[in-house]
Amino acid sequence: MFTWKKTIHFNRILTAALTGLLTCMTLVSCAKEPSAPKKAAPYDGKDYIQESELTSAGEDPDAAFDSYTLTNNYDSALSVPTYVTKIDDLWFIVDCYHNRIIYTDNLGIPLNEWYIMCDQATQPHTMASDGSVYMVEDTENNRVLVFEKRDNKFINTQSFYDVGNRPHFTTYDETSDTFYVWSSSTGELYCFRHTPDSTRMYLTDVKKIDELSGLYVRSFTIVGSDIYFVSGISANGATAQILQCDLESLDIKKSYPVPDELAGMVQITPIDDMFYITVSTDITGNQDYATLIRTSSLDNLSKGDYEDIYSQYFVGGGTPYNISRVDDTYFLTEHRLQGHSIWSFKVESGEISEVTALY
Repeated sequence: MFTWKKTIHFNRILTAALTGLLTCMTLVSCAKEPSAPKKAAPYDGKDYIQESELTSAGEDPDAAFDSYTLTNNYDSALSVPTYVTKIDDLWFIVDCYHNRIIYTDNLGIPLNEWYIMCDQATQPHTMASDGSVYMVEDTENNRVLVFEKRDNKFINTQSFYDVGNRPHFTTYDETSDTFYVWSSSTGELYCFRHTPDSTRMYLTDVKKIDELSGLYVRSFTIVGSDIYFVSGISANGATAQILQCDLESLDIKKSYPVPDELAGMVQITPIDDMFYITVSTDITGNQDYATLIRTSSLDNLSKGDYEDIYSQYFVGGGTPYNISRVDDTYFLTEHRLQGHSIWSFKVESGEISEVTALY
């Protein structure tokens, strides 16, 4: 029979045991949470597959910059713009079907007052920079062009050839200190780096996802230590799916099936707690299915559980392409319709606001 002293002692033991158990459970729970990816060590320039080829301007950059004259953009309208970004104090538009990239320090001015940054690429789709070099994919020539800047002048100093088949999307990831270029139909991801004290670029790795070889996949999105590849279309009618992979290994972590009407995706963009996805075509390549959707879960796409927001906020009827972000503003490019080929908008707590047709 317990006395009150024994009962108190027993309760203390029980409380201590439960406290210890809860502490252990908390530690285990924390250990299972994914940690943020660690920043890569600076590249030492030792291990690489290929060194860039210097252009004539790259052989003597001082002379090239001294003799370079700024050239105004030729056109007052865009022809299939595919990407908008801001790097340092300059705005850039990738004007894909005009085969050029243009830039300005004053967004909103007439397009023929912008300057030409690049006109050596055929149908470029995106560009990226780490502040030292500017990388552009030359889609139709299977090349990557590297530019350098002085006094707001841009010179093509380096090139890489035989970069997959129709390289289609380029980004710089600060954590891994790597430029990634996607070959749109071979399932290959090309990785480029440079040392801290030089702008000379090196191809350091080529990673491949066999499941995406032969499909037309337009882009990828890096989120932490993962990389997402949007659904693409193929001649043999392969299953439409989004792949979530490990960025380092490209091992597939999860597959998200999508309906045939969303198969020809362009890009996936996390905004707040939603995924915004631009769609160019259905599984047959029909652009009549072009739209912009968003969903709270990629698992819901196969069930048709998503919100079509294209016509509600952006008029509709065109082909939405890439979404990019500068500070607190998002930029959407689209084609097929005149008068609103570039939009800007903001999102706060799921509410889309300040939707503006810039060009």
